[in-house]
Order: sequence, then structure tokens, then C-alpha cells
Amino acid sequence: MITVHYFARLRELTGKGEESLERAPLTVGELLDWAETTYPGFGRDTIHVAVNEEYARKEDVIQAGDVCAFIPPVSGG
Repeated sequence: MITVHYFARLRELTGKGEESLERAPLTVGELLDWAETTYPGFGRDTIHVAVNEEYARKEDVIQAGDVCAFIPPVSGG
């Protein structure tokens, strides 16, 4: 099982702050594909993913017990 955290607009889109998935192992890219399919409009091409509090690449593998965070782009002024 992996734990996934949602922040900012993604929390609003999914209606939750976190959820658990029984889908490990999988790559970060596969996780993003799952998120886009599950939550249309997720924005898989603009989202960063952290695995165990470190930014991950799309080819990195997520294992059972890992904690992932979807981080949307941030704008400021």
C-alpha cells in the first residue's frame, strides 16, 4: 500500500487530502496516469511528485510503504 497526499487545487479536485492505494510497485509516471484517469483534469503533465519527501522522476519506482505527494504548480506575485 502507498499513501498519496493531495495539495492545493488537487485537494479540491479529488475531494480528499490523502488516500491509500493498493497499487505498488509502480512508477511515478504510472501513478500520474492513474491519477489522470481517476480524476479527469488532474494535470499529470504539470504536477510534480515527491516520494518519501524527495522530488521524484517519472521513471522512479514507488514501493509498498512509500508516501507520495502530488505537488501542483505554484504561482506567486
